[in-house]
Amino acid sequence: MTWQGDVRLGVEAWGATTPPPAAPPVAGEAEGPDADAASVARTILLNQLTGRARSRKELADKLAQKNVPADLATSLLDRFEEVGLVDDTEFARLWVEDRHAAKGLAPRALAQELRRKGVADEVALEALDQIDPDEQEAAARALVRKKLRSLERFDDVTKTRRLVGLLARKGYAPAMAYALVREELGAEAEDVDSL
Repeated sequence: MTWQGDVRLGVEAWGATTPPPAAPPVAGEAEGPDADAASVARTILLNQLTGRARSRKELADKLAQKNVPADLATSLLDRFEEVGLVDDTEFARLWVEDRHAAKGLAPRALAQELRRKGVADEVALEALDQIDPDEQEAAARALVRKKLRSLERFDDVTKTRRLVGLLARKGYAPAMAYALVREELGAEAEDVDSL
């Protein structure tokens, strides 16, 4: 049995078979469900922004999920944007920086993620411009080298297929992926021959 009464009524209420009548509102509590909707919506936004930065669309979706009226959500998001708590440009920059460094994602994959987060294409392109092509190649090379360690027992065709697939899932262009994998497999073969 799930008890649905008011905790303020005390421990003896837990044993009751039917929930006791609701207690009168405590002084200072809001009257009615919409009396403090703005405060609740603000709390939802602040809670969402506590763990990490979020895009305006992510926050709007969360407010809609919590049944916050659209006009209230828009005005709160506008205010949060004014004070700098919501900034899609900064969000996109941080997202690209973090996901490229941590996951080795290429600009194409990052652009798709930002689009899903509701970031405008021009804002996303500006954030993606911060990735240096040499950095991108170094990240792809690091991914290949890391994965190669677990592929020692396979032949070169299987290694190539798996490594190119890995890079494709990370958003790298097929031509770059094939060239890089060939180079790394050639370097690996030279290392084995030199032993």
